[in-house]
Parts: sequence; C-alpha cells; structure tokens
Amino acid sequence: MNVQDFERTTLRNKPPSGLIPMLEALWFARKGDWERAHAIVQEHENDTTSALVHAHLHRVEGDLSNAGYWYRRAGRKPADVTLDDEWRALTAHFLEEKKE
Repeated sequence: MNVQDFERTTLRNKPPSGLIPMLEALWFARKGDWERAHAIVQEHENDTTSALVHAHLHRVEGDLSNAGYWYRRAGRKPADVTLDDEWRALTAHFLEEKKE
C-alpha cells in the first residue's frame, strides 16, 4: 500500500485491519478524530517515532509549544512543512516500516 492508497481508506468508516498503531493514529487524524488519534499515540509514547506522530497531532491542534516538546523527544526540529505534507511523510515512513 502506498500513501495515496492509505489516504483513500479514510473514505471508509473503519481503518484497514492489521495497521500498526502509528498508522492507525494517522488514519484517525486524517478522519478528523483527533481524540482517538491522540489516545493511540499516548499508549505508545516511549519511542521516538511515536513522538513524531504525537508532535504532528499537537501541531494539528494548534498547540505548538506541546508539539515542540514532542519534536524534542523525537530528536527532531519542528516541522516546517504543511500539515498535509507532514502527514504524508509520516504515513510513508510507517507504511515502509510496516513492510520490513
């Protein structure tokens, strides 16, 4: 599955089965269900890659100071691209990780 295929799945009522948690969080984020997406990342906040999704969600929310905290936890600078571009980059990363 590529990013465009994944994005098309957000037209459905439920995420595809078998998604890793960060892809599931990104799926709900794209659907506009910030609370659900945030709940998922909070369950997996002990690694740097989930911290990136957590940062993205706080950017979506407009809480840039909280987003900055999560970017620092991930060892990254805050994103300087659009929210859509960041969402696509994160989705591509996790889709590739899922293949491995």
